[in-house]
Amino acid sequence: MTSLLDAKPADQPALQLGALVPLTRPGWVEAGQHLLAGLELAVADVNDAGGINGRPLELIVRDTAADPQRAAAAVDELAALGVVALAGEYHSVVARAAAARADAIGLPFLCSSAVLDALTEQPSRWVARLAPPQSRGWRVYADHLLEMGHKQIAVASQPSVYWASGIQILRDHLSQQGATLMELGSLAPLSVCDELAESQATALLLLVGHPEPAVSLVRGVRHDTRLDGLLIGAPAGQPELAQWAQVLGEQGAAIPFLRYLPERLSPLGQRTKVALQEHLGGPPSFVAFEGYDTVAVLAHVTQTHGEDRARIADAWPLVVVEGTRGTIRFSRVPGIGVWQWATAPVQIVDRDPADTGRFRILRSG
Repeated sequence: MTSLLDAKPADQPALQLGALVPLTRPGWVEAGQHLLAGLELAVADVNDAGGINGRPLELIVRDTAADPQRAAAAVDELAALGVVALAGEYHSVVARAAAARADAIGLPFLCSSAVLDALTEQPSRWVARLAPPQSRGWRVYADHLLEMGHKQIAVASQPSVYWASGIQILRDHLSQQGATLMELGSLAPLSVCDELAESQATALLLLVGHPEPAVSLVRGVRHDTRLDGLLIGAPAGQPELAQWAQVLGEQGAAIPFLRYLPERLSPLGQRTKVALQEHLGGPPSFVAFEGYDTVAVLAHVTQTHGEDRARIADAWPLVVVEGTRGTIRFSRVPGIGVWQWATAPVQIVDRDPADTGRFRILRSG
């Protein structure tokens, strides 16, 4: 992919934003590439429009590689370099480490994609988030399972604060409707299939990393005739990006997942979609739009309130920005310690078995 950051306003000192993005393994590299594409496109658009009060906007990118310690160190480095604010990050556990460090040193951080409710341990003045909290999105997902008639649901999960949080949200919400959640004891595909065949589960949720073990589990279940008719679900969104369809083909279709797009993009969103598709060489994911909206908000705040870090943080509740996916405003949401876009769009979609490049919207919440 080529850089989107060639255009700049007149020669003035740049206003710098730090960007945290997973660009190498074990991070989800494809998600990181989409996030960075959205961030870069927004910076280019701001500069094409004259920059921030005549100054060019500059993005200083650091690869987190899904490593919380690396992300925290990057926050300190970027703060020392003089960035006015931080943007980005996809992985929730990594974003939590970055948010804790940004809060500790007083650096505004607008988190693009991470959904973990407890992004900070205590209410933070410095941190805001665009993605909906996990508790909201995953409850919508649980309601979808219930409406489809699933009362016995199995989960294959890896150890992680993020996966454990998701399991608890699902279990609490499903149990209120008389449904049960069963955690499988192994991630080996054959063992998973044997355990599912002996259970009464009608759905299997993959709370695991991509590509592995997610791909192997899908293949194992799809090949096992004992499990014909079993729904596979992936609430964390593994099927969203193109690599999923490239690797799994039709086997990766009809697997519902969460994504954060509206049914209709705004006019800005439509223009952004065209530009992102040209840059990425394929359809942009919701992660790319989250990246674009992050810079759009930070550009608006610095344009309106200046580059002082404390003034940027104090401006979160004043934000009203037309983003690619709707009007962005931040508020305090009960149980969430950061400034939150409370009405961020939520969808449940899957890939169409007849055309794996096409997404079917199953529910909007």
